[in-house]
Amino acid sequence: MNIENLFWEWKSFSELKRDELYEILRFRQEIFVVEQKSWYLDADGLDQCSLHLLVSDEGSLIGYLRLTPPGEKYSEASIGRVSIDEDYRGKRLGDHLLNMGLEKGKEAYGYGSCRISAQEYLISYYEKHGFKVQGNPYDEDGIPHIEMLLDG
Repeated sequence: MNIENLFWEWKSFSELKRDELYEILRFRQEIFVVEQKSWYLDADGLDQCSLHLLVSDEGSLIGYLRLTPPGEKYSEASIGRVSIDEDYRGKRLGDHLLNMGLEKGKEAYGYGSCRISAQEYLISYYEKHGFKVQGNPYDEDGIPHIEMLLDG
């Protein structure tokens, strides 16, 4: 897979077309609700204030993340809903997605601090990107999570 051949696009909530929003919500539910068998309300009220990174291959959504501004979820900016289509996992797409999210956070909010609620099994992955564990694990929608901070 060549990352340069993929279509990467940032959009605010108001810039999302109706069909794009539907595709994002379907994509997130397919991964976080169906695949992970975690029955939770994905529409948490943060989509409207967030920036959305959509990654497409030949017109199909294959990757996504949501960048939430400081003061909405945490005092720092927050990256969440990081998701990759099952057929594209293990190809470093997640690294590119996360790095673009962190860069956009610096550009949009003027500094690089970012707090996430990571699934516990991904601690070492996020540590490779500079995040550090904050506090103790907790249950979020039936899945062990941990807060992590990238102090930029």
